[in-house]
Amino acid sequence: MNTQVKTQARVNTSTAQIVFAALIGLTIMIVAGHLQAATLHDAAHDTRHATGFPCH
Repeated sequence: MNTQVKTQARVNTSTAQIVFAALIGLTIMIVAGHLQAATLHDAAHDTRHATGFPCH
């Protein structure tokens, strides 16, 4: 008697990488948008206004 075991393919690696990269990018954008340290504020000023974060 032969037994065959079929396994289901795991999640596509490229999809997981895209989701992970998007989460990192979103986290960086949110952190940079809400920090008020002068150097970080100046570095992110234009991007902050372009993405709609109020800073003044």
